[in-house]
Amino acid sequence: MTQVVRIGKIATLLAMLDDNEQSPFESLFSEVTFCRGKVGSMNMQKVISAVETAVKRQQLIDEDVYRETHALYHAILEALEGVTRGQLAIGEMMRTVGLRFAVVRGKPYKDKKEGEWIAVAFYGTIGAPVKGLEHEATGLGINHI
Repeated sequence: MTQVVRIGKIATLLAMLDDNEQSPFESLFSEVTFCRGKVGSMNMQKVISAVETAVKRQQLIDEDVYRETHALYHAILEALEGVTRGQLAIGEMMRTVGLRFAVVRGKPYKDKKEGEWIAVAFYGTIGAPVKGLEHEATGLGINHI
């Protein structure tokens, strides 16, 4: 019987852990493909673009297949809703973000007919664009491919 792969848990861990903290969790990462990155901005589109660019550069999705790009986009938006507390705006509300992100692709169900899914996780800070006035935030989005 195949083990359930928790792609959301893996994405969240990858987003939160520094490179030197990752080694105790390596066995969790063996059944998925993933990429990581960082982005800081007051512009929501720049955050979305940073994730899309990293995913495409790492060939985590096939950008010629619409459903893969579409799944990624919706997972990003869902994760950003967590970071922004349901108000998908940053610069317009005089907020800035400094985020690490991880995108994980895998098969989270025992029944392989359920197919592949994608998880996007953000971890970092959000707050007024004044150094030291930010607070931690995290968000997770998962979508089927």
